Amino acid sequence: MGQVKEIIEKCERYIMNTYRRLPVVFAEGKGAKLFDIEGREYIDFVAGIAVNNLGYGHPKVVEAIKRQCERLIHISNLFYIKEQIDFAELLIENSPLDKVFFANSGAEAIEASIKLAKKITGRDVFISAYNSFHGRTFGALSLTGQEKYRKKFEPLMNRVKYVKYGNEEEIKEAINKKVAAVVLEPVQGEGGVIVPPEGYLKAVRDICDEKGVLLIFDEVQTGFGRTGKLFACQRFSVTPDIMAFAKAAGGGLPIGGIMAREGLEFDVGEHASTFGGNPLVCAAARASLLTILEENLPQRAENVGKWFMKELRRLSSVYEIREMRGVGLMIGVEFEKEIARKVVLNSLKKGLVLNNTYENVIRIVPPLIIEKEDLKKGVDIICEVGEDD
Repeated sequence: MGQVKEIIEKCERYIMNTYRRLPVVFAEGKGAKLFDIEGREYIDFVAGIAVNNLGYGHPKVVEAIKRQCERLIHISNLFYIKEQIDFAELLIENSPLDKVFFANSGAEAIEASIKLAKKITGRDVFISAYNSFHGRTFGALSLTGQEKYRKKFEPLMNRVKYVKYGNEEEIKEAINKKVAAVVLEPVQGEGGVIVPPEGYLKAVRDICDEKGVLLIFDEVQTGFGRTGKLFACQRFSVTPDIMAFAKAAGGGLPIGGIMAREGLEFDVGEHASTFGGNPLVCAAARASLLTILEENLPQRAENVGKWFMKELRRLSSVYEIREMRGVGLMIGVEFEKEIARKVVLNSLKKGLVLNNTYENVIRIVPPLIIEKEDLKKGVDIICEVGEDD
């Protein structure tokens, strides 16, 4: 523990304490496994918070990064970037939308969505859902429907109306001539993996069309195969006007952006990003997306996710479980008592990486390539933790 203690002490000395970090230092990853600096092995049920959809060290992504590093890491968007264009082509050809803008993160993608919606409509009011999470920058935080994230930083962008997620009638009532867009997560992630009621997103799409309001989907967490389709909007057969993406897009490297339907785009000088879509990240992103498509990982997430939901029912023999919910390999387990954090900490000691989010929900978003054997072992560990108590 000496080396770990030293690293933790340096972190506390030099880095702002913005995360409630778990007491482990990882040094290596392979597939769906992580290894700490002392060589202990862990099964990963978090995937960097739905980032590492291909797990760790996937050879196709690693090779793409190595090859691109030797050629060109960064060049300004003042020039045409072949790697960016190649990734954009693959991305758009496999999405329901028409044009893309690249940034570096999910929060930046949401900011770009806000700007584009205001530009296109000339309006400045947005409708968002309670319990939502859209990021921590000014506009993204304004849209986030959880007061605990906002209140220390108010006043924020005050032209936001919040409605109950899953209730399309509240959206219909909230829309007026000043509303630019409705912003929703197709599945609420940080809010505890809340799956929309059947028909809800289609009803919202119809309302937006009727009222002449844009529909923005935040697919930062749901994109790139996580929910059983490449994008969650495809799962629910609803096409937004603008879609924000990030997390799993870069195969582990930072990239985000927005896709939009034909006719919705920025003009020269209206928006930009120095690092957005640089050659290195786009080479990795294209390799990652090609692999997701070639290996049909969205369908694998759907099939394995259904099996895994049944496996997770074993937890009910040990814990009081309020609800298990999810789609694909995006699953939330909601406990009755305030024990989720304890389960996370004790599971870590036994070699399982978990994450608890929104009160007492454990969010499970493993790499899409994870084997059933490791999923089963993970459930065994969670059960053992409960039995030990």
